[in-house]
Amino acid sequence: MSSPPTRILASTLIMALAGASLLACGNDEPKSDNSQITVWSLEDVADRVNATKAIIADYTAKTGVKVNLVPVNEDQFPSLIASSAAAGELPDVVGSVSLAGIRTLAGNELLHPDANAQIVDKLGKETFSPRALELTSDDGKQLSVPSDGWGQLLVYRKDLFDAAGLPAPDTYEKITAAATRLNTGGVAGITAATAPGDVFTQQTFEHLALANNCQLTDDSGNVKLDSPECVEAFRFYGDLMRNHSVKGAQDVDTTRATYFAGKAAMVVWSPFILDEMAGLRNDAKPTCPQCAADPTFLAKNSGFVTAIKGPNATEPAQYGEISSWAVLDGAASDPAKSFVEYMLSDGYPRWFGMSPEGRFPVRKGTADDKEKFLTAWRTSQAGVDAKKPLSDVYGKDVLDTLGRSPDTFTRWGLPQGQGKLVGAILGELPVPKALADVVGGKSDAAAAAKRAKKDVEAIKAGVN
Repeated sequence: MSSPPTRILASTLIMALAGASLLACGNDEPKSDNSQITVWSLEDVADRVNATKAIIADYTAKTGVKVNLVPVNEDQFPSLIASSAAAGELPDVVGSVSLAGIRTLAGNELLHPDANAQIVDKLGKETFSPRALELTSDDGKQLSVPSDGWGQLLVYRKDLFDAAGLPAPDTYEKITAAATRLNTGGVAGITAATAPGDVFTQQTFEHLALANNCQLTDDSGNVKLDSPECVEAFRFYGDLMRNHSVKGAQDVDTTRATYFAGKAAMVVWSPFILDEMAGLRNDAKPTCPQCAADPTFLAKNSGFVTAIKGPNATEPAQYGEISSWAVLDGAASDPAKSFVEYMLSDGYPRWFGMSPEGRFPVRKGTADDKEKFLTAWRTSQAGVDAKKPLSDVYGKDVLDTLGRSPDTFTRWGLPQGQGKLVGAILGELPVPKALADVVGGKSDAAAAAKRAKKDVEAIKAGVN
């Protein structure tokens, strides 16, 4: 994967499920056949499908349970799950479902929270990231079993920072100071997404907004995008992009290309940049002047900030996505639970090892070996055209920082029970559109925040 996931699953799930009028008439009775289950996986790339089949073959050999694996394209998943629900033919298990997608499935009562809670209890709650369990729970119910995740990163040129005597950019103040100081000599202070029609812009802004405790809603569901915390986030982002960044709309490809060319001191991106920056993908290689002699120059000279803190926040925060396994309503629960348990234990290292740069294990180990899976993750082979453990490139300190990052993940709306709204705004992107006016100098931060609030309230009225 050469770009960060920009999943809009929940928004299309809402529309698809809205048309499935038979959801309540789904398969309420558990399936009686304990010798086989059907598993849908949103990992449909050929090499990952083959890797998943190999894990399943070992599971079947161990348990005797036959698994019918159905790779499902993410774009087709909403309509397929809706039609299956209406026909009472849901799969037993779904995998690689995003946080917003899980909340939408929960809102339509398609999950089996008791079975998912039993899996977590059997594996040991203490072995999971507490934040991952929190983000996959609602009102005391364990909606799904969190598997792995990725968190937005601020990547920065350590060599330029060291030469300028600048500290790591982990606060609004330090980011602004560095962007101002290093925006010179053909190098932008920072590059980050600004294209108003991109989910990547939503993810990037949300990362920096959460850092200042800017929330989408309060606990009662009231939209709070015009709060002082959010106004400051709009101002901060707008000033950075307008005064210390690259001109024109920036997206996934242009931000990476600018940093890879050595023309930006900082970039906000997902950890899927890690294998690319290490020169392990032929279609996205660093092109900086020093990279010709040393393709790993940027990897060696980059630092990584996970959680960031703004002036209105009491603690640092980081935008994060978590993928889950989930037993669905009406499943043959015993083999379904057994399968998910296997995917989070014996099969786990091979599962996150398919793309370790973007699959940080949120189950860190076992009761007997608390670091077992983190240790396996550090030595997993990353890359596409060439393979190498990330630890060989970035070292233990960087990998330790990234491995701990799920504990600081958070998201707009999900802790407040607003999963459907989150999905809907990913479909319409009102916040990036309001942000574009600030970046372009057409609006001040307060006006943009009010516009975003009004637009989100209109979307919320349509969802409820």
